[in-house]
Amino acid sequence: MTSLLSYETLVHAIAGATGSVVGMTIFYPLDTLRSRIQVEDSKKLQGSTLELLIKLANEEGIESLYRGLSPVLQSLSVSNFVYFYSFHALRKLSSQPTSALRDLLFGLIAGSINVILTSPLWVVNTRMKLEKNNYKNLFEGLLELARTEGAKGLWSGTVPSLLLVSNPAIQFMVYESLKRKFMSQGSFHTYTSFLIGATAKAVATTLTYPLQVIQSRLRAGTNLKTMVKDIKSKPFSIFRGLEAKLLQTVMTAALMFIVYEKLVILVLTIMRVRMKKIH
Repeated sequence: MTSLLSYETLVHAIAGATGSVVGMTIFYPLDTLRSRIQVEDSKKLQGSTLELLIKLANEEGIESLYRGLSPVLQSLSVSNFVYFYSFHALRKLSSQPTSALRDLLFGLIAGSINVILTSPLWVVNTRMKLEKNNYKNLFEGLLELARTEGAKGLWSGTVPSLLLVSNPAIQFMVYESLKRKFMSQGSFHTYTSFLIGATAKAVATTLTYPLQVIQSRLRAGTNLKTMVKDIKSKPFSIFRGLEAKLLQTVMTAALMFIVYEKLVILVLTIMRVRMKKIH
């Protein structure tokens, strides 16, 4: 029980949540574009990532690129807090030495806990980014969705989301494995965490992208039969938005891990210094 409630685990959770908020804030327009490409079947969403960002800014205003930023940051902070806390708590509970497979297992469990607890937040977020919904804030969106669609609406897309726990699980497995390797060589530092964070996310995103598209469309309210029909007629549509997704997630994850590592080192160092003074 003490392992689950340890101060060190709390530090990891807060640092992970903070890092994710910093990364998302900077690269949010790419996330907005990714959501629009995945969900909307529109001719105006064709072209390179930069061209589409400029086109959306010109046609809908720069503010359209930041639509729903506040609720996304709120949800992301909660989501990553839950994930980092669960992952590191499971690590502390385990008496076995860390390994890639064990990190993958802990990542899958932490991801499942996160999905079950925070899925409604992300359903509302997806809909707030689209033009057809006008929720004023996250709380109002949750209440309205619960009123109109019930639990089914709040947890729409949960099945692919549970399958997608493989994404952060793969990401953490690759990140922690590379981190151990660099640390054993005495070459783990800020720039290294950026590099391996980007590498880990690129691997995880590429492997799980089709599931992410299905998840986004279900959260947006797309009918399952309609979606299956569209995929059959246009198989490669399942990879729409991959360029924007890779660019956004890789850079966001890389920046998140830098902030995360810096905060963990800073806070734990301060904690150890204070403990020494006490003793």
